[in-house]
Parts: sequence; structure tokens; C-alpha cells
Amino acid sequence: MTTLDQLPTPALILDRAILRRNLKRMSERLRAAGVALRPHLKTAKSAQIGRMAVEGHDGRITVSTLAEARYFADAGFTDILYGVGIIPAKLPAVAELRRQGVNLRVVTDNLAVARAIAEAARVDETFSVFIEIDSGGGRAGLPWPDLSGLLEIARTLHTAPGVELAGVMTHAGHSYHCNTREGIEAVAEQERRAIVGAAEQLRAAGLPCPIVSAGSTPTAMHGRDFTGITEMRPGVYVFNDLDQALIGSCGPDDLALSVLASVIGHYPHRNQLLIDAGALALSKDISAQEFRPQVGYGTIAGATVADMAVVGCSQEHGFVGAGAALPYDRYPVGARVRVLPNHACITAAAYDRYHVVDSGIDGGRTVVETYDRINGW
Repeated sequence: MTTLDQLPTPALILDRAILRRNLKRMSERLRAAGVALRPHLKTAKSAQIGRMAVEGHDGRITVSTLAEARYFADAGFTDILYGVGIIPAKLPAVAELRRQGVNLRVVTDNLAVARAIAEAARVDETFSVFIEIDSGGGRAGLPWPDLSGLLEIARTLHTAPGVELAGVMTHAGHSYHCNTREGIEAVAEQERRAIVGAAEQLRAAGLPCPIVSAGSTPTAMHGRDFTGITEMRPGVYVFNDLDQALIGSCGPDDLALSVLASVIGHYPHRNQLLIDAGALALSKDISAQEFRPQVGYGTIAGATVADMAVVGCSQEHGFVGAGAALPYDRYPVGARVRVLPNHACITAAAYDRYHVVDSGIDGGRTVVETYDRINGW
């Protein structure tokens, strides 16, 4: 069997034992809350991981690209929310998957798009549509509490033959900027009030709203009240990362993903060593630096000195520094290190597969499986 010392570097490493623990924690939490789990598989982009994520649930998932939608449909998933605002040019691709028996649902916050969906449905197509609400993240959606246009969009969809008004959805992206439990709890309640308030407006106007969909990993982990929410869509919880650890969504031992790299140079005059994992292998996401600048572009797992991290990167080079003198004898040229990423979703996007290890079997030294993943759009 292949060991980590035999893999070409850089390589994407997934610890199956930690993955399973992360999945179990979220599954049990939402089941206890009486809320359906619709995991956002834009993080994993893998059918093998997707099947593990929905085990014990009804199989609904979220994706972020049409390529993901096709891939997961081919893998047997049939209730899929395409969670990025739809445009009319993409409706034929959506309709094609729906004709194949996949309940691919789409999202909009735009009246012109709602009218385009209604028009497309008049030529014997069907669509299932969520209206997106901005619960404070400031990315997309009708802003709460104003919600101007909500009822007109909803009526345009609901009165169109072949269109199902599936409900409302939101993403509390601003939870990623909190690093206290109390802060995340406050955002979770803001998220809940916004999305439940939108649902209540629809129902008061005689319009259906069967699904009330919220979700981010922090609010799913720390929300105290899910009243009125029917499903949650966390995503990065499957792997976790430095950002989630510093936010408080997970502990330092809950990071399942890392990048295996090789030491390629020593530079004591600047207290650095080089690794063969740079911007394309790690990404240049610096999200975790908001809370701890010393993490750089990723920290070195099991480091023997404080604050050992990738402090800079070019395309294929990672510059590793530390808060004290680096022990070069511990990291000779050719030695392997594992880099814990700031943002697992973006780091994983550089790779076409996961080399799966299991820390519960041999400390995670042997590759026990390989999972594929879908990239692109």
C-alpha cells in the first residue's frame, strides 16, 4: 500500500477518522434540533463524501455549480439545490436535468429572472425555485427587513404553470467574521428571524413556503433556536479548517484536510525553508488571518516550533517561517510536511482527488482509499 512518503507532492490528504467524526457531530446536532440536513457539497465536491454526509438523512444536498449538479445527479442524488443565483441562459441546462428525474432547484432574488423562469415553464418545462433573502451577509438576496419585491417575485413564480415556489433560503456569511460563541449565536438568531420572517410574509399573503432554508457551518453549530427553519445547509464542517477553528466552529483536532508538501530548500539567513506547495496548491485565501495573522497561508501540522506556517507563497513555492529559529535538522530537504489550510473549500479546489488516510488505524501514514471530486463549472 502507498504511504505518505511515497506520494508525489503536493497532494491533498483527507483523514477519514476526523471526517467521520465531523459528519457525525453535525448530523446528530441537526437531528436533535428537528431540522433537515441539506449539506452544501461545494466543499467536498465528492460523491463518496456526499453519501457519507447524508447517511441517516433523506439525501437532499446543495451544490454551487452546474458541473456539480450533473456529477451528483449521475451519482444518484435526486434532490439538489443549486445555491447560486440562476440566470436565464442556464435554465435549459437545469431543465435537462429535471427531465432526467432530478429535482434540481434554483435560486433567485430578481423579478426579471422570475419572469424568465415563468416564461420558460410555459414551453412544457418545470422548475422549483427558492427566493433568496439577505440576512446580513451582504452578498445576495432581498435585504431583510425591507424585502421589497418579495411578494411580486413570489406571485410571478407561484402563478406560472409548471413552477413550484419551493420556499426561501439564506446564507449567514457574516458568521465567518465572529470569533466568539456569543457573536455566532447572535448572527444565527438574526439569520433565523430574517428567513422565518420572509416565510411568514409569504404565508400571510396566501403564498406557499414549504421550505425555510438557512445555513452556514458556524450558525448550524452554535444556533440556539431553529424554530421555523426546516433545513440547514452547512458545508465546510465536513473538513473544517483554520478559519473554522479560530471562529470556534470546531476544535484544533477537527481539521480533516491537509496538503502534503516536500521541503525543497533551507534559508537560515532569513529563518525560512521552502516547500513545493505554493499559491496553486494552497490558495491565497487569508481568511484565518483575520483572527490570527501568524497562520499565514496555512500552518504546519505537528510543528516543533511556535507559529510555524507558510508566511508567503509564489505560484509553486511556499515560504515557511516561524516565531523562533527553525530546526533545519528536523526538516531536511526531501522531508514531508502537512499544511493545514485557511479555507478548505478553496484549497481542495486545486486537486482532482483526495488521498484518504485514517489516523485511527496507523496514525494516518497509509493511503487507504482515494476519493474523486468534481471541479470546474
